[in-house]
Amino acid sequence: MPTTAISSIEDKKRLVRRLAGDGRGFAERYGFRVINNPSSLFQVLYLSVLLARRGDFRKAVDTAAAVRDAGWDSAARLARSLHEDRVRVLRAAGQRGDVGALADVLGDLAQTVVDRYRGDLRRLRTEAHQEPTRERRLLTTLPGVDDEVADLFLREVQAVWHEVAPVADRRALAAARRLGLGRSAADLAGLAGTGESERLAWLVGALARVDLEKRYAEVTG
Repeated sequence: MPTTAISSIEDKKRLVRRLAGDGRGFAERYGFRVINNPSSLFQVLYLSVLLARRGDFRKAVDTAAAVRDAGWDSAARLARSLHEDRVRVLRAAGQRGDVGALADVLGDLAQTVVDRYRGDLRRLRTEAHQEPTRERRLLTTLPGVDDEVADLFLREVQAVWHEVAPVADRRALAAARRLGLGRSAADLAGLAGTGESERLAWLVGALARVDLEKRYAEVTG
């Protein structure tokens, strides 16, 4: 059944409060803390790489958790891992197809972050002078990171890298349009509150979950 879009501004704000009310974005909802330190940022980055792949998003989340729980919770540790060990962990997490290629991407991503930024993506931010266009450009030069991955990563880290806001990925925008909350990241930022990048991260993360989990009826019921 089609979802009825919300038209009243008060109803929109009420829904935004509900969606953002638990104070967690997408990554934190699934157990990945979003804080401005090297390991957290890198975990969100490889979670984003996995989420951008086709297939069930839950498998992507489970795979990212398996990588972290294997002890590869930082770029340096993942870079030191063996290819065959990465393949084993990825297969055990349910990945299928060319798992070797995915293992290569994750290994190359980790090694590049180590080589360029000493394992710390905050150095990427510094190199970009906290200018969002430059940050995105530097991100998309990393192995396995295209514009979609950059959207997913920035959607989460705008909570702590305030300058990149507003960011909303295609899933969040699809939910926003269907619910009548707007058609752009700027529209959502207006509802979340000016300068509230953390609250916006919670909102767009919640919207992405609504779309991925097909919870429209629950949200509007």
